[in-house]
Amino acid sequence: GAVRVKKIAPLPGFRAAKPTVFQGLFPQSGDEFEALRAAVERLVLNDASVSVSNETSVALGPGFRCGFLGLLHADVFHQRLREEFDADVVATAPTVSYRVRYPDTPETSFEDVASPAALDEKRLHQSGGRGGAKGVIEEPMVDATIICPADAVGKVVELCVDRRGSQLEHAQLGVDRVMLRYRLPSAEIAVDFSDELKSRTSGYATFDYDDAGYEPADIVRLDILVNGEAVDALSSLTHRDKAVRRGRDMCARLKEALPRQLFEVAVQAAVSGKVVARETVSAMRKNVTAKCYGGDISRKKKLLSRQKEGKKRMKRIGNVDIPNEAFAGLLSTQSAQRRK
Repeated sequence: GAVRVKKIAPLPGFRAAKPTVFQGLFPQSGDEFEALRAAVERLVLNDASVSVSNETSVALGPGFRCGFLGLLHADVFHQRLREEFDADVVATAPTVSYRVRYPDTPETSFEDVASPAALDEKRLHQSGGRGGAKGVIEEPMVDATIICPADAVGKVVELCVDRRGSQLEHAQLGVDRVMLRYRLPSAEIAVDFSDELKSRTSGYATFDYDDAGYEPADIVRLDILVNGEAVDALSSLTHRDKAVRRGRDMCARLKEALPRQLFEVAVQAAVSGKVVARETVSAMRKNVTAKCYGGDISRKKKLLSRQKEGKKRMKRIGNVDIPNEAFAGLLSTQSAQRRK
């Protein structure tokens, strides 16, 4: 007889995996792009939770914008690229997906912004929206549950406040354990929150969190400029209150990473076109007076004056090429530097 097919309803609660942390992945050199593309495509075949789209950086060339379920997921993906396909990549700093409503769109119309380049700041701050509406940026929030020893509560509370958290619950669990619940921005836990928590509690804290929707926030784009030119790979989205401190940190690290040029190089951090931090990479200087043995001091002054004028001219027309090794060092040590 005919085979009867019984329809089975799927179990409720299953949803497609949604990426929460985004990174740009770029090859160490431009001629390795096709090999990286093949490696990423093969890895995505058995890990459907990774989202991949093409992205081009002025500084790093062609690459990919990848979405992961978390930082651990991203680290495993990088490790598999290295071990299974021998692919060394430059990964940009992790970011989360913000929601943006521009003034010229309906109040319920939001766009997802997962990279600094996707944020149109000029459009966001323009006037004359519908009914005088203003642009809004919303950031993803999480409800974090932390269980830690009672003697470490002060350090944990300090960490959560520094990460813009608001306390939801503070409960005693027995004599020597405490449960803390905080609402935290997802961007603040995306980099090194778990490591910092373990450090402050000597490894005795547990940390778990659930999504808690979106909330409006004063998010700005922090641009890093080298010799007046913005370096798109180092741009980031951050809260306005932390932009100056983060800009100073990035400028200081970039100053150490940049190779010295024959002319002075200015490293600047800017928010909405306003410079908030600056470092200067001093020029390499040739000893032009080495061949002057004795004689009038005016001869030495003339040579030094010519050198100074030449360096001014070079600074005006010179371009700074940042090697990929500098990017790799900068981006891989961001979380380590932040903890110091």
